[in-house]
Amino acid sequence: MIHKYTMHDTNIVLDINSGAVHVFDDAAFDVVDLYKNKTKEQIIESLSENYTGQVIVDAYGEIAELESQGLLFSEDAYSDALQKWERKPVVKALCLHICHDCNLRCKYCFASTGSFGGHRTMMDLETGKKAIDFLIEKSAGRRNLEVDFFGGEPLMNFDVVKGIVKYARIREKEAGKNFRFTITTNAVLLNEEIKDFINANMHNVVLSIDGRKETNDRMRPRVDGSGTYTKILPKILDMAESRNQDNYYVRGTFTRENLDFSNDVLHLADQGFKQISIEPVVAAKDSGYDIREHDIPKLFEEYENLAREYVKRDSEKRGFNFFHFMVDLQQGPCVIKRLGGCGSGHEYLAVTPEGDLYPCHQFVGDEKFKMGNVHEGVFNTDFQKNFQKSNVYTKKDCAECWAKFYCSGGCAANAYQFNNDINVPYKIGCELEKKRVECAIWIKTQE
Repeated sequence: MIHKYTMHDTNIVLDINSGAVHVFDDAAFDVVDLYKNKTKEQIIESLSENYTGQVIVDAYGEIAELESQGLLFSEDAYSDALQKWERKPVVKALCLHICHDCNLRCKYCFASTGSFGGHRTMMDLETGKKAIDFLIEKSAGRRNLEVDFFGGEPLMNFDVVKGIVKYARIREKEAGKNFRFTITTNAVLLNEEIKDFINANMHNVVLSIDGRKETNDRMRPRVDGSGTYTKILPKILDMAESRNQDNYYVRGTFTRENLDFSNDVLHLADQGFKQISIEPVVAAKDSGYDIREHDIPKLFEEYENLAREYVKRDSEKRGFNFFHFMVDLQQGPCVIKRLGGCGSGHEYLAVTPEGDLYPCHQFVGDEKFKMGNVHEGVFNTDFQKNFQKSNVYTKKDCAECWAKFYCSGGCAANAYQFNNDINVPYKIGCELEKKRVECAIWIKTQE
């Protein structure tokens, strides 16, 4: 399988199974379309109005050489092997819902402004300790473990965050484990004491802001309806600087209210942030904020324009990292990660304030996805195995898609939300992901 496209006057051909990326001149770009179905002589005849015979012959020879090296039209080596490989599910990461409450009322919030469709509550320290014990027990021989502090707004329950970290540091020594912590915050309650604790204990921090003041304050108001931009911007910039512009992300969401989201990305870059992620909203159909099919051409244009500016700024020594434009052409994560995705439901689980277990934070509140409880010692391993079996080959649309090794099959929660099946991908999400991958690879060709 190959995928070919032109972006900003660059002809790019991807060999999907080998991961090879090629930049072709116009002749080779046209020849490759005919290469598998016509003889060399037929190709010369077909393209003779556009190129000389020698140019076509040279292009044909280059393509044939790449094919012989396994760098073009390569065979899929993964499909059969994956189906035969049996492995025991191992939990390696938890998302701890420290607080099912929030001091903001974000209009697009998938979590019902922090309550996840239930009552507003906080995780107690005992539940947090039980979650740490559960992770140690279910991680088998894996040493490195991840814990994300999530909400709602985790800083509303920060004493419990500190208590869990302290407990985990004790338990990791006893169990021969190594914990890495992440926290996501809207930064409203961020202060020097909290910042110092985060910098001392958190491997990563996610700081929520949607971009320009008008964008952020329209979508992310406080409970009283007032905006947050002016208050949080200096705090999160200070946090970024205190971490030497590394091991953090400013993370925002764009909706139909700001389809020109590239301006929000560049605004954040102009403020001095070096690690930026702006994600498309995943909102219910016809909610008013949801991305629709007729928005896709505009968003494609935004991504391509952002990619061009991204390269320009890098050449001017004022670059930044945009999460969705970061791609590893050396095949990136291990093959199982590339085939199976984020690990939700089997490697990665969410824990509610009551200790209930769910496949990930986006499934929380949907009782049919409840997998157990850390207090009761109940864990549905059959459920876990069902999620583990989901991969790019169990999803028909993914198996036939050129981007499958880059997106790993997409988000299971989004698939279920829109199609009631974790193996049927969210179409709009797929289209945007493919465009982001095209942009990321084009950026690589300019380096």
